[in-house]
Amino acid sequence: MPAGNCKSVMLLPMFRYTLREDTVTGIRIREPRRYAPSAGPSKKPFLSVHGNVMYDFYYQSNTDTPYLEKEIYQHTLQTTLDIMVRDQYPLHLTFSTSRSNSSLLRDITGMNFQYNSLDLKRSVLQKANAWDAGRLKQWKELDGMKRKLNEKWDSLYRLKNWFSAPSQIQRLIEARERELYGVKELKMPALPGRLSLPLKGGIRDYKPKLPANDSSVQRIAKEYEIKKAKIDSLEKEIGAMEQRYNAALKRLGVKKESLSKVLTQKMSTKELTERLEAMNLPDSVLPRGYKPLLALRSAGIGRTMVDYSELTARHISIIGVQAEFNPSWYFAFGSGAVDYRFRDFVVNTGRRKQYLNIIRGGYGMRDGNNLILSYYTGKKQAYNFNTGADPNISVPDNRIMGVALEGRWQVDKNNYIIGEVAKSSLPQHERTAHQQGMMGSMLAISEHSNQAYALSANSFVPATGTRITGMYKMMGANFQSFSLYASGASQTGWMVKVDQPFFRQQLTVSASVRKNAFTSIFESSSYLSNTVFKSIQATFRRRRWPVVSLGYFPSSQLIKTGEDKFMENMFYTMVGTVSHFYQHRGVSMNTMFSGTRFYNRQSDSSFVYFNSTSLVLQHSVFLGRLTLNGGANLAANQDYALYGGDANAHYKVRKWLDVGGGLKYNYQTVYRLRQLGYAANVRVEVPKVGELMLLADQGFVPGTDRRLVPNKTGRLTYTRIF
Repeated sequence: MPAGNCKSVMLLPMFRYTLREDTVTGIRIREPRRYAPSAGPSKKPFLSVHGNVMYDFYYQSNTDTPYLEKEIYQHTLQTTLDIMVRDQYPLHLTFSTSRSNSSLLRDITGMNFQYNSLDLKRSVLQKANAWDAGRLKQWKELDGMKRKLNEKWDSLYRLKNWFSAPSQIQRLIEARERELYGVKELKMPALPGRLSLPLKGGIRDYKPKLPANDSSVQRIAKEYEIKKAKIDSLEKEIGAMEQRYNAALKRLGVKKESLSKVLTQKMSTKELTERLEAMNLPDSVLPRGYKPLLALRSAGIGRTMVDYSELTARHISIIGVQAEFNPSWYFAFGSGAVDYRFRDFVVNTGRRKQYLNIIRGGYGMRDGNNLILSYYTGKKQAYNFNTGADPNISVPDNRIMGVALEGRWQVDKNNYIIGEVAKSSLPQHERTAHQQGMMGSMLAISEHSNQAYALSANSFVPATGTRITGMYKMMGANFQSFSLYASGASQTGWMVKVDQPFFRQQLTVSASVRKNAFTSIFESSSYLSNTVFKSIQATFRRRRWPVVSLGYFPSSQLIKTGEDKFMENMFYTMVGTVSHFYQHRGVSMNTMFSGTRFYNRQSDSSFVYFNSTSLVLQHSVFLGRLTLNGGANLAANQDYALYGGDANAHYKVRKWLDVGGGLKYNYQTVYRLRQLGYAANVRVEVPKVGELMLLADQGFVPGTDRRLVPNKTGRLTYTRIF
């Protein structure tokens, strides 16, 4: 470079560095992971409880039913608790009670205490996913392998960077210059300092006297070869170590993945526990006594559900006890008072006490191949439902008894078949005629009127996504069970249902036909239907497109025709819905349109909506804290037309406070009535206290002479989640 005004070259001395393997520029030193010292396992509480409690008060000035009642109120208190014992054993407790002044609503109090093996599996799966890897022996071994691997990689990086280090490049340049110009090699100190180059006497007059086979360039080349050989050796060693590390990592990864699969696959409890034992899982993942707990499918005390087979007891609510135990063999029992709660809103008087006892045993998994024998007994109102309302009428003996043999064949993971045969005791009048007892009538081989047969199948075709479900059953005139409510006439019932997706799961079509697949406890004992009910429903879903649904299916309406007398009418209904959530100029909106067509007659219904068409249009706009809703509706038949509209707003004032309100308008063409209603609501959330909701509404319900009468409703709801 120029020095002042002189055009000569100023030479600056270079610093020589000692040749050490660990002299590397710009490499990352990988240090082994260091774990913080453990503070020791935290003490788990014996019980941890989470859940909610809710109180609801509901008031209605007029009922929207075929029965006339006024000034109705109902109090409901319920709680659901998720209980975890020692942070390992999940239990559920549910309690509810309701009180009302209505003659149509029963005062009901119920409690259920339940265990389910699926909850235990979910708990184990959550703990497995949150597994503390640093405390496991396998992970510690992997950490040691990783540290050694990092050390080898660091050595390799140092060697590779030795070739590209500035000191080595300068050293090679100087060696070649000395060989070219004949300059002797100078030994430079290891420590940096100012140096002077040997240029006295001139370079051209100097000739090297070093041996040709021992030049600086050759020595550097030999050193390079030694380093390259060491690099090759390290790369091979690192490759082998990485293969071992990846294999160990894969084994542990497969282990965690297989745990998830094992807990979700269908297998016997014996096979499940054997596979879990082979994993050497710690106690923090698998609780003590998990073997019998996994074998216990379910257990319940209080208001519980008995759901066993088609010909014994299917979807029966009882107040008692129920349990299912299924390791590799199967055992189940249920005992309690039958509680037809789903129809208790009109069953308030004239009810006879009914109870159920059932015991089942067999071999195989409930959800796999099995063969199960069932025995049931109890008291059931097998005759007319309202028999016994008059105390002057003698009540027949309602005791029943029966046995059933059920088998399930799992053809493959997508197809299975269930078959069942059953034989029951004869009704009292048949036993009296033959002078038989319950057991004798059930075991009579020559009697066939008290027999029943059922066959069902389920199939799924993965290639097309088709799901097919079918059922066929044949029941003798005198067959009795807790799953059937008709007697006195032999029946055959069948059902076929097909679910088929199209266009890559965007369109789903469901169709079914059935006959005698549904019976009512309110029908007379000789009820027999030859009607074949059809239903079909199609749903179309595509991203950013409206969701369209269209269905045609049978509906039923329960009507009270007199004191303790009921009638159930069946008719078809067509329902179509279009719903779309979208954004316009940055504002989120939702639009929904639905139409309903009732294919019934005036004699089929006590409502004024017989043989009518109903259209509803709803639109919502979401403006941050403010939500605006508006709608219009039409209900019309050959006798009248009812037009309506409503608008309301909901505003989130604070995180703990919501308010809302709106107006509704009705116009009826028969009497040219114009009516105006309102609605208002408020929600208040108080920290550590709960949430309080108030609702007031004035609407209109059908009254006499096809008029709409005002109906005021009010609701107060308190909810606490903990």
